Amino acid sequence: MMAPEIRIRVDPEEAGTRLDSYLSRKLAVSRNKVRHWIKAGAVSVNSLDRKPSYAVAADDEIAVAPPPDLPSHLEPEPIPLSILYEDEHLVVVDKPAGLIVHPGAGNRTGTLANALAYHFQQMSRADTLRPGIVHRLDKQTSGVLVVAKSDAVHEALAQQFKRRAVGKEYLALLFGRLEKKSGTIELPLGRDRRDRKKISPRSRKLRTAVTEYKVIRAFSEFTLVKATPQTGRTHQIRVHFSELGHPVAGDRMYGRGMLNHIRDDRARSLIRRMDRHFLHASSISFMHPETGGRVRLTSPLPNQLEQLLHALEE
Repeated sequence: MMAPEIRIRVDPEEAGTRLDSYLSRKLAVSRNKVRHWIKAGAVSVNSLDRKPSYAVAADDEIAVAPPPDLPSHLEPEPIPLSILYEDEHLVVVDKPAGLIVHPGAGNRTGTLANALAYHFQQMSRADTLRPGIVHRLDKQTSGVLVVAKSDAVHEALAQQFKRRAVGKEYLALLFGRLEKKSGTIELPLGRDRRDRKKISPRSRKLRTAVTEYKVIRAFSEFTLVKATPQTGRTHQIRVHFSELGHPVAGDRMYGRGMLNHIRDDRARSLIRRMDRHFLHASSISFMHPETGGRVRLTSPLPNQLEQLLHALEE
């Protein structure tokens, strides 16, 4: 359970102190913990995100919503995994919808990281809560995810992601029909100013976000697209299409209320019963850090999503 929000107003005589040092002293917690809070978006100054090095000013209003403490170590759990590829350097997992990638606030166990700790003796950054984790997928997004077995491979893959040298393709079913058969969405994103659980273009700290897409199939009330993100922002594909007025089917955060406008009773019923959204990481390609060869792995569409497509085709 998340602790209640704490609000602090900075006295003039305390102005000029680093934000992390100031909160560490005020709240009697370590600076390291404060930095984690700031990174997690749990701290704002006058409703703005600030870095740990920010120098507080007189009358600044600081809001802190401390997240629950994470476990100090990762508990291995026998959670089944579907492996698409494995060698001595890396693993490519077919992540199911509903599985969180690593422990976080409110999710201390039952994650992909717990499963990796159980199934593999060797993982990069094994002493952390994110062993082997190079990139992430949202909880309700399924599909391909790369895991590193050594720190060197982890760093090499991370650099490929940073250089945008990793090819990622997603299949998404959208509400409504898109006007263009292909396009590029360039819309900077950041943490929403009012709801910090959401990502939106209405943020005080925006970062470049680019998604290319191509229509695969148009139905009467839906459109199936292949989305290729050129950047890797949190919730990027979901937010980009929502901002176009075509949220991902089943997305209860960014597509709330859209089902009420669907006339197809069967499709509406199937989507309402889904415990996920229709977003699937269908393929990934990257340069193997050790062999230098190009690797491309694909994941088939889960049965639940296939059934929805069949219903729409009928």
